[in-house]
Amino acid sequence: MRTVDFAPLYRSSIGFDRLFDLLETANRAQPNDNWPPYDTLKTGEDTYRITMAVAGFAQEDLTITQQPNLLIVTGEKKVEAEGEYLHRGIAYRPFNRRFELADHVRVAGASILNGLLTIDLKREVPEAMKPRQIEISTGATIEHRLADAAKAA
Repeated sequence: MRTVDFAPLYRSSIGFDRLFDLLETANRAQPNDNWPPYDTLKTGEDTYRITMAVAGFAQEDLTITQQPNLLIVTGEKKVEAEGEYLHRGIAYRPFNRRFELADHVRVAGASILNGLLTIDLKREVPEAMKPRQIEISTGATIEHRLADAAKAA
């Protein structure tokens, strides 16, 4: 596997630490774990949905935790069936699925129906970070503002 050295980027970039951490995490060898299967869907400009196949898991067997820039879905079957299994083909194995979230993405809601866990996500950019239009004024207006500010001081 080929590794990438991000050191030159660290020297000339400021404030991109999270991006570099994401790239380094993705670059590390991770086990090919596809349990449980899931879909991710962009449902709108700022809305997303994760759907996970969790057949056999009840609501109380699942935990959804949101941390800054991270969503963790954990499942662990708590009740064992009584009796002796002759064949066990249904996988109730515990899982821990992690999703990296962009800044300002939060969980809007979650539901489980027919063995599918649905998690709705929404990006909510604060007003202070949204683009705003700047009024352009003439030079004379700026001079008047500076003069008024000097008089006030």
